[in-house]
Amino acid sequence: MSEQFAEQFAEEPDRVRPEEPARLTAWVRGEVQGVGFRWFTRAAALRIGRLVGFALNLGDGRVQIVAEGTRADCGHLLEWLRSGDTPGHVDGVTEIWDTPRGGYRGFAIR
Repeated sequence: MSEQFAEQFAEEPDRVRPEEPARLTAWVRGEVQGVGFRWFTRAAALRIGRLVGFALNLGDGRVQIVAEGTRADCGHLLEWLRSGDTPGHVDGVTEIWDTPRGGYRGFAIR
């Protein structure tokens, strides 16, 4: 776990627990379509492990990612999305957190 992510948990120990189930929905804007972004996102989710969900190109040029797993694992995926180690060029990532809804089998590219 990165130091920044670990510090977040240390500052709010009663509010956020890394092992609790979570749903991350993220919208990534920039040059993220036509560059393999969804494929690399899926690969990152599989590398992290225990994440299910999908990556989807949107009509406005963004990519939407929905990931369910532990708060920590979803957080690792979010860190990767913001890391600059993605294909294309990410101008920004907007995310919301929620409780998991279930119904996903693996991590899909849509």
